[in-house]
Amino acid sequence: MKNVTKKLLSLGICAAMVAGMTACGNEGNNPAPSSDTPDSVQQSDNGGSTGGGDEPSGGNGTLYNEGETRTIRIGTWYDHYYDSTDNDIYDDPSVSDEALAQAHFDIVKEVEDKYNVRIEFVNLTWDGIQESINTSILAGTPDCDIYEGDMSFLIPAALNGFCTNLADVIPADNDIFNDQMIFAQQKVGSGDGVYLFKSNSGESKYYDTYPLAFNAQMLDDAGLENPNDLYARGEWTWEKWREYLLALTQDTDGDGVIDVYGYGSRHDFLISNLLFSNNAYIARNETQNITSPEVTEVLEFVYNMYNVDHVARPWNADDFDANMNAYTNGSVACWITAAWISDSNKDVNLDFDIIWAPWPIGPHGDAETNFKRNGASGNAWMLPAGVKDPELVFAVFQDWQNWYHGDTDLRDGNLTWWEDCAMTEENLEVMGYLGTNDGVELYNALGNDLITWSDLLDGVNTPAQFQEIYKQPIQDALDGFFK
Repeated sequence: MKNVTKKLLSLGICAAMVAGMTACGNEGNNPAPSSDTPDSVQQSDNGGSTGGGDEPSGGNGTLYNEGETRTIRIGTWYDHYYDSTDNDIYDDPSVSDEALAQAHFDIVKEVEDKYNVRIEFVNLTWDGIQESINTSILAGTPDCDIYEGDMSFLIPAALNGFCTNLADVIPADNDIFNDQMIFAQQKVGSGDGVYLFKSNSGESKYYDTYPLAFNAQMLDDAGLENPNDLYARGEWTWEKWREYLLALTQDTDGDGVIDVYGYGSRHDFLISNLLFSNNAYIARNETQNITSPEVTEVLEFVYNMYNVDHVARPWNADDFDANMNAYTNGSVACWITAAWISDSNKDVNLDFDIIWAPWPIGPHGDAETNFKRNGASGNAWMLPAGVKDPELVFAVFQDWQNWYHGDTDLRDGNLTWWEDCAMTEENLEVMGYLGTNDGVELYNALGNDLITWSDLLDGVNTPAQFQEIYKQPIQDALDGFFK
């Protein structure tokens, strides 16, 4: 980690973390699955695992593919390692931890022998995987046995009947219905069933978390306190953040032009996190909510940042990444970060220290109950409807994922990349804290072109006009989404 003074979060945040983690337990109340087993899949008494650790979870032995070796095809949108086509760990050009890579490599052969299968990852590309889901599954002949995709297109797939309900095909004592050590359920819609699932690990609490980041030197120069201390005392609110942004916005050379803005980053990260911090959402169920009082407060706050207080760096519609990366040259004092942003910009090498903080609490928000991360983002897995022998496919994939054989200390023993991205222990704690309570916001999944946010940021529309313009398109999109 970066050599700066270690400053742990106070007990206030730690207590909230515990409460949030407790609230994330299994809520599933799933029906008992069918006991029918196809003739091509047999139960073996040779031990093994279909649910985690080294013991069978189903009580009926291990599933086994009889006859010709079957290839389990897993469709992804990027190159994935390792599978049956790899010869050694160095087939992954980015391998760094050889022991860890070897464990991931060895599990492939182990699973192949155990089930009489081959595992093959197929890079369908971002557009290709969506096309495959929408065409091959609809035709009743899915191209792949498993798909990994972004939640933005897996959720519609699940809602439209393109996914296998695991509760119908997997034994009720499987890990995914209980401890969820290997895979965690991802709820979609308001009904029962398990259609989507994500890989679980010690680092999964850091996935898709977007803290606020501050230039520590600029905070010191302005005489401003660490926002984490304010948060721990219950004083980190929207109004307090506004005071910070006003104080941090500077015309450093006195020429009448702002040189350093209080805030500058991407609008999608801004909107989603402000919604959660105010206990608000635009699209979560069948009815649009952009006209609610809570969302109105979010829109007004954003509008004022850009058009009234002028504390936000003007939106650059021609260079999306320039908005996200402006902090690297010192032109903004506060921005939205993530581990992958810190890594790509090599934040550890910048000439100023960086403080990460939770989002301030909105007027309708509550620190203990606010969602802190969008569970409708990031990658997840699904078994397509119509997949052959789904119980076998899931057992194979679950054992492949359980490369650590239930030893979670082995699984979670190397968090170096996350620690290096966070730079300080305080930043790492903040990132983990934001992963303790997942919510759902679907407006990003309704179409990239549905909402023109720049019209709000640029002052083309007032918040009231913005709501009037988009309430019906959002409702129409939800009608199609939940059909």
